[in-house]
Amino acid sequence: MANTVLIVDDSLTVRMDLHEAFEGDGFGTVLCAGGAEAVAMLDAERFDVAVFDVRLPDGNGVELLRRLRGDPRHGATVVLLLSSAAEVHDRLRGLRTGADGYVGKPYDAPVVVARARELMRRGPSAVPRRHVLVIDDSRTFREMLRQTLEHAGYDVTTSASGEEGLRVAAARPPDAMIVDGVLPGIDGATVIRRVRLDAALRNVPCLLLTAADDYATELQILDAGADAFVRKQENLAVVLAKLNAVLRKGATALPLPGAGTARPARVLLVDADAGYVDRMTPLMHEDGYEATVARCADDALAVLAVEPADCTVIDLHLPEIDGRELCDRIRAVPGLRDMPVIIVGHDDVLLECLAAGADDYVRRGDGTGTLRAHVRAHVRRQHLHEQNRRIRDELVRREMEAAEERAARRFAEARAQLVEELEWRNRELEAFSGSVSHDLRSPLQTILSYSELLAEDADPATAQHLDRIHGAGLRMKALIDALLQLARANRGQIQRSTVDLTALAEDVVDELRARDPGREVRVTVTPQLTAECDGDLVRAVYANLVGNAWKFTTRTVEPAIDIGGDGATFFIRDNGAGFPAEKADQLFRPFGRLHDAAEFPGTGIGLTTVQRIVDRHGGQVWASSEPGRGATFSFTLSTPNVSDGG
Repeated sequence: MANTVLIVDDSLTVRMDLHEAFEGDGFGTVLCAGGAEAVAMLDAERFDVAVFDVRLPDGNGVELLRRLRGDPRHGATVVLLLSSAAEVHDRLRGLRTGADGYVGKPYDAPVVVARARELMRRGPSAVPRRHVLVIDDSRTFREMLRQTLEHAGYDVTTSASGEEGLRVAAARPPDAMIVDGVLPGIDGATVIRRVRLDAALRNVPCLLLTAADDYATELQILDAGADAFVRKQENLAVVLAKLNAVLRKGATALPLPGAGTARPARVLLVDADAGYVDRMTPLMHEDGYEATVARCADDALAVLAVEPADCTVIDLHLPEIDGRELCDRIRAVPGLRDMPVIIVGHDDVLLECLAAGADDYVRRGDGTGTLRAHVRAHVRRQHLHEQNRRIRDELVRREMEAAEERAARRFAEARAQLVEELEWRNRELEAFSGSVSHDLRSPLQTILSYSELLAEDADPATAQHLDRIHGAGLRMKALIDALLQLARANRGQIQRSTVDLTALAEDVVDELRARDPGREVRVTVTPQLTAECDGDLVRAVYANLVGNAWKFTTRTVEPAIDIGGDGATFFIRDNGAGFPAEKADQLFRPFGRLHDAAEFPGTGIGLTTVQRIVDRHGGQVWASSEPGRGATFSFTLSTPNVSDGG
């Protein structure tokens, strides 16, 4: 469906001029001569673009704009205000009321269309698309090519002549240009040469259309600066293919000034002489610039606050302030310090003006042609400065990215080295564990066996000493077993599966009852407890926690242990000896004990093993208690997407 534009202006000439320009670019148009008629159209339908003349016979465009902005149906409508460049207060009111842009009269209709297209493209609901400018004097061929390109996903602007195409390109730099070789006025090759001389356009890919079919013409086309050529007699699919190719080739080019802008260069004329301004405004427009007029210093500063200019031309003898003082005030504004300022006067005060901060001084007596040349030079220099700044910014950005990559690479290398060292230490620990298992347990078993044999035939005093030796050996054996269990908890990969924790806990309780058949302990286990975990390791968790609960309830009259959970958090609760709550963090340290070994024997390694296993599952373990009122140990086990690395 074609985009629609509402054009509101009391001048029939303006309405028809804009109607032809928008219709030629594929818009549907609705024309209104006054505010009341426009209000009726806005109430009846929605428009993509609205162009309002500020001065209307039955109202003004700013009030119409305010009404449009107050209607939610028109929230996405792009609004351009149209009025004389000298009406600075209307410009300020319009921009502050919510206009998207302001077009000063006299205007260039294709530039107005290009401005509207760019504002539509930048809108929140628009999908960014590559912009292609087609320059061809055949309306039929332009329309065929426009439809083909839009169907392929491009945003297309068309022009009927080389001069018009260059103005449109300056207003909205395209991503690519397709230019007919034979045009009224300047030909296609000249258009491309001028594009290559423009700092804002020189990197735009250009395709030249030709009807010729000889090698010499091909060389001339390429010498002119075209990236490729297409013969008109070929299928339009060839145009698409070559367009895609040149766009791919230019995709990595550095950003250039003007890329993404949607307006011609803006020149602010600050002068109280209406006659001089009236002469200069169309000349600025003829050079492709948008002229904005301010009659006094206050108006100039107000305009620059809402709409910065690319160059400002100041009369030396303003009514209420000297032009040099206004220049100094402009230079004091941070965002305007780099804007070119040209002062115009009758006196020979070049050095004084330059000392005041102006970039140039032009005598009125030298004529408008001299001033135009100076404006062009400063705007061009400003574009080159902007280009260099953007390139520097791009280079700095790339250098920062490269520095980040180097830092990331060094970090990865250091991490790999640390991982390698950790793996080596783990291997050493495993070797030590094996040594403990074999080299220490074997002689210890010999000590235990012979102490038992000697005790059978020894006298009571000797037997008592042998019993102490045997008891110390058993404690050493328990400590070695605990250290081996901790070592096993630290190595290997977590092998997760769905584990029945209820059955696992009941199995641990059965083992405790078998080892201590004389005790009566009430144990309750929550049914159907399951978790995604490593069953062998989590069994060690329950063995240590339930074993501790069993041990610390030995002096309780009616010992009870509860084993439960809710599927996310699991607990073991007892009514045993308990411990001071503020010392809970000491329990999980190696050899950390809160009770005397003679009262409650143990190695001090079990809870350290529990914490390590829970940590490797990505969970947490904690304890709460009061002396004489039992203890509760709780823990969580992570979901399977948590890293299982040791």
